[in-house]
Amino acid sequence: MTDIPIPFPASPLTTFAALRARWPAAVWLDGAAGGRYSIMSAAPRGQLVTRFGRTRWLPGNAERTAADDPATGQDLGDGDPLAILQTCLGDSAPGAMPFRGGAIGYFGYELGRRLEHQETADAGLPDMAVGLYDWALVLDHDRQRAWLAGDPPAGMVDTLDSGADASVGDWWSVGDVRATPDREGYGRAFRRVRDYLQAGDCYQVNLARRLQAPFAGDPLGVYADFRDAAGGPFAAYLDLPGGPILSGSPERFLSLRGNRVETAPIKGTRRRGADPVEDAALRDDLLTHPKDRAENLMIVDLLRNDLGRACEIGSVQVPRLFALESFVTVHHMVSTITGRLRSDRAATDLLRDCLPGGSITGAPKYRAMEIIDELEGEPRGIYCGSIGYIGDDGAMDTSIAIRTMTARDGNLDYRAGGGLVHDSDCGSEYDETESKAAAFRHLVDIGRDRAAARHRRSVSDRVK
Repeated sequence: MTDIPIPFPASPLTTFAALRARWPAAVWLDGAAGGRYSIMSAAPRGQLVTRFGRTRWLPGNAERTAADDPATGQDLGDGDPLAILQTCLGDSAPGAMPFRGGAIGYFGYELGRRLEHQETADAGLPDMAVGLYDWALVLDHDRQRAWLAGDPPAGMVDTLDSGADASVGDWWSVGDVRATPDREGYGRAFRRVRDYLQAGDCYQVNLARRLQAPFAGDPLGVYADFRDAAGGPFAAYLDLPGGPILSGSPERFLSLRGNRVETAPIKGTRRRGADPVEDAALRDDLLTHPKDRAENLMIVDLLRNDLGRACEIGSVQVPRLFALESFVTVHHMVSTITGRLRSDRAATDLLRDCLPGGSITGAPKYRAMEIIDELEGEPRGIYCGSIGYIGDDGAMDTSIAIRTMTARDGNLDYRAGGGLVHDSDCGSEYDETESKAAAFRHLVDIGRDRAAARHRRSVSDRVK
């Protein structure tokens, strides 16, 4: 296998559109907004899909809807899905490319619950869906260089050359955002969480709200607008069973390169200000507020413990604590925890030990998950799961699936939440969920504008 340098695409979006149009199961780990690398691939040799407690091997050209048909593909049993995935990975030496072949896909929130033997309802999409890819288009945004890495199928260079002529389809929305619970319902759930906190069940519980809106047209068009409005360094578009999945995630979950492990949880959020003075005040309030710092520290301790399950004793460190990262609509407080993976552990073991991420559950993690299940009343699906790759060379990079939605069956499904602690204020926490949902609401506004424009064109055409 040879890594082939190719011209850096003028538009990664249209390059991916060309890839998706010709090849099945196209995936795009999109690091254009603050990340170094983007990774695209398609035409996997097969797909692993876990649903209803069983994992199936689907042919590489299986449609997204194959996840809904348990008779499709080869049944691999009811064993640990990550152990099954490990047996499907190759064994290649590390190289200069971040990814040259392996698994790309998503690991839902409920997968973490099932791995801990917690009962959970079906989320309506797979607990795990990954493609096993033998190649990738790797874009280095820092150096503006690109490569075809691994062993791409015949005709791939021609597909990429046609990217300049590819187009992204239009989309539109003809309805309002439906958000549950409303302020009153959120208040009831908030008071119940406070009761659990006062009783000593937990130190922190993450409580989320669900937002939905109708849409029609091309999901990649939705993603194009979403990445412009709110794309983070771990954005993604996955054309896999249960999807399309559209993510603008700002948060790294687990990175593994060699034996070096890193996680970077977000805890603490403020909206962006309307002018530089207000923006600076909100930023400074986040960095100095005792509640946000205490909340962040709780999650750092939780993730130190999670990493310690797979890392060498004494290797887990916190090189960055209470740092600021700013995005289009919000400021975040971010810390970084690192460690050295034990020689008898693999990326899939590390992922198993840490799913779902502590930054979006609470502490202690598994009691918090039980409370979340009780109060949210429905599975989370992709929300607060993880998206990314595990390479044949043992490397891994994954995100926390926040700022993430599904675009299927004529519906956009998005969630926004936040961590509640003993001194949380209900109104402030509700407002924080609205800050995190601002990008989704803005996206739906764009969709309604597109619907109005389509209507005007239709009227004009009839008049003519």
